Amino acid sequence: MFLKALLISILFISNIVASSTQRQNSVVTSVEWVKSHLGDKNLLLIDVRTKEAYDKGHIKGAVNMPVFEVFFTKKMLRVPKLSFLKERFDDAGIDKDTKIVVYDGGAFCWAARAVWVFKLLGHKNASLLEYGYGKYIQKNLPISTKPPKREKSNFIPRINKNMIATKLDVLVAIKRGDIILDGRTKDMYMGKTSIAKRYGHIPTARLFSGSNNYKITEEGNRLKSFDKLKEIYKSLPKNKRIIIYCQDGADAALDSMLMKELGYNTIVYEGSWIEWANDLSLPVENPSKKSDK
Repeated sequence: MFLKALLISILFISNIVASSTQRQNSVVTSVEWVKSHLGDKNLLLIDVRTKEAYDKGHIKGAVNMPVFEVFFTKKMLRVPKLSFLKERFDDAGIDKDTKIVVYDGGAFCWAARAVWVFKLLGHKNASLLEYGYGKYIQKNLPISTKPPKREKSNFIPRINKNMIATKLDVLVAIKRGDIILDGRTKDMYMGKTSIAKRYGHIPTARLFSGSNNYKITEEGNRLKSFDKLKEIYKSLPKNKRIIIYCQDGADAALDSMLMKELGYNTIVYEGSWIEWANDLSLPVENPSKKSDK
């Protein structure tokens, strides 16, 4: 009887430890976890909103890295040069042991872009905050208007090329009948709107909008639970590679990372619709039949 009770106790404690570790190392980090670890030397919060929004108020200790200034090039919205990223990461005090938690204003795709770039460069411990900046964060975490002081570091990037698909990879996927997902809005997918020369979507692509990954609340937008996300993606196979694109690589990064957490084999087509639709040699499907620009 005693032995049985002991085994049950050990199993219970093991489950708690495993659950705690999973939450910490997951691609999504809770506000509660951040609150209890704010004093940790290795924890770094990154706010990817604009400097104007950051200056009005941010989570205390967060470093500002505006997403379009740090994680995109100005032309074609691609990953910036390694030398530029290394300098910015060094200035923020980021090294391989830093626990990075990124947040944005509640679209989550911009924070996801940053996390995806960190992972692309070999950082293994970067995650999304479960809430976008809003009332819930302001109520539950200390807020500041001053930037933190950080010691410089020496971040050594190691690019993981297996995270990026090219337009050639996408062409091959179309011909082979592989799975391609479109993370844009329904209007973009249907060809009603486009920031590129052409309208519509990549042939055979299925619509899985990045906005389906979170719910809008008065307290601030929140990522859906993984149980809810399982329902969203349950029609897709886990034994095949899935290429994901969007408009600029941001919503694709969000879809991809959450799906990876669920056990899917995903890869991001970083050039996305901006590259594809502006290359007139590549095929598109345009349900709206709207004329090219």
